[in-house]
Amino acid sequence: MSTAQPTYEDILRLFQETDRLLREKSLETDRRFQETDRQIQETNQQLKETDLQIKETGRQLKETDRQLKETDRQLKELGKQIGGLGAKFGSFTEGLALPSMEAILQQRFGMTVVTPRVRAKQNGEHLEIDVLAYANGDINAAVVVEVKSHPRQEAITQLKTTLRRFRDFFPEHQDKQLYGILAAVDWSYVVKAQAMAEGLYVARIHDDVFDLEIDQDFQPRAF
Repeated sequence: MSTAQPTYEDILRLFQETDRLLREKSLETDRRFQETDRQIQETNQQLKETDLQIKETGRQLKETDRQLKETDRQLKELGKQIGGLGAKFGSFTEGLALPSMEAILQQRFGMTVVTPRVRAKQNGEHLEIDVLAYANGDINAAVVVEVKSHPRQEAITQLKTTLRRFRDFFPEHQDKQLYGILAAVDWSYVVKAQAMAEGLYVARIHDDVFDLEIDQDFQPRAF
């Protein structure tokens, strides 16, 4: 059986079909290369934008850090100022308290010696008293006054601690009855009631003058 030989037209058609397929493949390859190039360019653009965002974020973080440091500096400075004002206000309050407190201690308690800002040292330890008053002879008593602007529970504890340590620092008053007065510009009812329940006298400032404010049934405690 004989096989028919391809004709010139058959070969031409084969070349044409092959050429068509190659052109289509080439176009598809070009299209894919172009798409890949576009994606690469988009990725590069996104990377550039991301890099800009990272740099901007870094700049913002540095600025935030600078602002935080500045805020921290301002807070420390404010703390110093508040501390200074607190100390000045404390001295101011004690200064206001002294003349009227002297009168109370002399007239009400019979104290003959009244001394503000007493500091004592014993065995390496220190004790500070806002006002110390005492009398010898028939009365033979001492009074420790603690002055606060706005006393809290801690002020009661502080005064009681001072009273308990008093004789260690002032042995010359060893045999005296000892009383405590907590004086303040502004009282809360709870703290005031607690102070009196602990046997401490309480006083409040009115028009630059301190007055005792104790209930009729108040029982002072001798420490």
